[in-house]
Order: sequence, then structure tokens, then C-alpha cells
Amino acid sequence: MPERDQCLGQVDRLCESDVLHGSESLCRLLRYLAQKELENPGVHVKEYQIATEVFGRPADFDPQVESTIRVQAARLRGKLADYYASKGMSDPVIVELPRGSYALQFRHRAPTNGKPKPETAGEWLDRRTAPTRASSAWLIATTLLSAVVMILAVALAIVAHDKNTVHASLPSESDAATRAFGIFWRPFLKGPEMPLVIFSNGAFVGRPETGMRYFDPQRDSKSQIWDHYTGVGEVLAIHELDQVFGELRQRIRVKRGSLFSLDDANNNDLIFVGSPSENLTLSALPSMREFVFQRLNAGPRKGDLAIVNVHPRADEANAFVASPSGTPITEDYAVVALMPGLNPARSLMVLAGTTTFGTQAAVEFVCRRSSVEAILAQLSASSPGELRPFEAVVRVKIAMGVPVGMELAAVRKRS
Repeated sequence: MPERDQCLGQVDRLCESDVLHGSESLCRLLRYLAQKELENPGVHVKEYQIATEVFGRPADFDPQVESTIRVQAARLRGKLADYYASKGMSDPVIVELPRGSYALQFRHRAPTNGKPKPETAGEWLDRRTAPTRASSAWLIATTLLSAVVMILAVALAIVAHDKNTVHASLPSESDAATRAFGIFWRPFLKGPEMPLVIFSNGAFVGRPETGMRYFDPQRDSKSQIWDHYTGVGEVLAIHELDQVFGELRQRIRVKRGSLFSLDDANNNDLIFVGSPSENLTLSALPSMREFVFQRLNAGPRKGDLAIVNVHPRADEANAFVASPSGTPITEDYAVVALMPGLNPARSLMVLAGTTTFGTQAAVEFVCRRSSVEAILAQLSASSPGELRPFEAVVRVKIAMGVPVGMELAAVRKRS
């Protein structure tokens, strides 16, 4: 293994490269595995350790149920291959993550000087004592045949490598995660255009250096509006969606809410990330019927944003509300809803919490195999084409600004 400083320097170079720059989760995983290998070389790192120590998963994380860590490791493995096939071709230290292991490997690149290998005496003698013309022809034919076989083998290896590199995080078609995601996201995979993801960016007044607050139409001029900011939950949510759609071999387009138009609604399948209180364009589109974002007008939580349960069942609350204002946020609620679009031929999904953390959790919920399978079971959708419009509420547990637990609180099928 190269010296420790060389290894850490190479990890820094990888995280700053075009291949990994911007992929915070993969860089975090890479640094963690590097630290573990340098501190305890050859010691196997467990999937549970990575889930809880790197990605903040709860203590009840079950690797047999969730494939999150395996998918992330596969993505990192593919990114490393990409890097060393391009920008890192001459780097002196090579970092690898072997398949079936979470033990990172460091090794020196074999030195090459570009000079041809000197001919040995035996090679010179073989060349000087060439066989007869017929033997030469047979040798040439045999050599050409061998070369063709080698070229085919190399080509197949390159194709397999490229497939693993580009779609390293894509499970096989028989994989349960792919089946679940394929059923759930099918409305956004079958259209001629890439789905359009609209993220909320609330209207603020003031300036970052002097203080900002939400725009109040009763006392503020529209000329004062700043709409250049969005919550951290929405940012991380876009990243999660991009990963899942990448696994499904589909790309997404992203647009901020203030730039959204009704032409976009007519011509695209839409995924809204963020609550209607900030994603104001949602008010012009088909909206939720069962779980509606409203500010409470009475009671101890008057003025707080809530998800109102329009037709509560016996075991359900009338409204779902996050932790009280002025206290640490430990609980939030979010809506996951699939509806026909303004153009009935299009689909519309809303992923929104009453806070930015709830919004992040709503997206994580639909990007995890276990939770997608849970909601598909509630909706009796077991094959492509069976998923119908629905609305659901997700209860979210939050610790230090990070969603750490999610569960379905209520589900409704829409007619």
C-alpha cells in the first residue's frame, strides 16, 4: 500500500475531480472507507456500519430489506472506474473498491517508460530461423484467428465494463428494487419527454446580509421579492430523484417554481418538490382532495401550516402538524400524491412536507425500495400499469435536521 499521506491525497484528488465533485454522498462514503482501511488494513467494514455512521440511517436499519448501501457502493465503484479511465490515467496511486467488499484498496500504478521491450537472444534466433512459406502461411492464419478471438473478448469486456460503469447502480431486471421502482415511477417513464421536476423557491423580501423573511402581499411590494433561495431539503431531494431515475435509465429536467408556466403543465409529466405554501404554481393545477395544506385558523397551533385530513377515519387525526414553532423540529408530516395533470394525458406527483425536512423525507420515501413496496401494497399495485392516482401522508422523525424515520400515516385511493 502507498504511504498514508499519498492515499489521503489521492482521495482528496478524487473528491475534487469532475467525476465525483458535487456527489456529496459518494465522497462521504469514499472518505469513510479510506479512513477505515488506513486505520485497520484488511478489516471488513459492515454494511450496517456504513448505513448508520455515514448515511445517518436509524438503528433498526436492515441490510436485508434495504439495498441503499449496496447501490451507493456500486455507484462509487463505477465512478472510480470512470476516473481512472479518463482524468486519472496517469495518477501514481490507484484506489479500487472490489466487488462484494467494502474494503477499499490502494496500490501504486505499475511504472511504464513507453520504450519497446528489448529483444531477447531467443526471440532473435526464432526470428532469424523462420519456417518454410507454407508453415509461415499456417502460422499467420493461426495468429490472425487468435487475434480475432482476443479482439472479440476485449470488445465484450469493454461493453460489460461500460454497462457496469454507466449503470453501476442499476440492479438486474429481476431485482425486487427495480420491479418496485418500475411500477411506482412508470407514469413518468413512458412519455416522450423527460419528466419535469419543479422545486419550490419561496418568495422572500429583504437581503441576505441584513435579514430575510417570507413575502407578505399585504405589506410588501412585489418589486422587493427575492426568489433565489430554497431549502436544503429540496436540494437533497433533487439529488435523490436524479439517482433513482438514473437507475431506471431515465433523465429528469429541473426547474424552479417561479419559472414554471402553464405551458409546462400541458406538455410534461410533472413532479413538484415542496409544499404549495412555497410552490405557488401548484394552486393553478389539479390539487389534493383528501390531504390539503392549510394554515390552522384556531386552537393552540393557530397560524401553523398543517396537512388537513378532509375525511378522517376513526384512527386518524383531523390534521397533521409538525413540531411547534420555536422548538427543535423532531417531527414533520409530508404528502405523497399521484394525480392526473392539467392535461389528462400527463401525470403529476406532489412530494411535499410542511417543512423543508418533511419535503426531503417525502422524496426519500419514494426513493427507497422498502417504503415504495409498502405503499404499493397499500394500493394493491403489483405490476406495471396497476398504479392509480392516490394521496398519502407520511409521518417523519427528524434528528438534528435529518429525517431518520418515515412511516405511512394515511393512504387514500382516488377515483
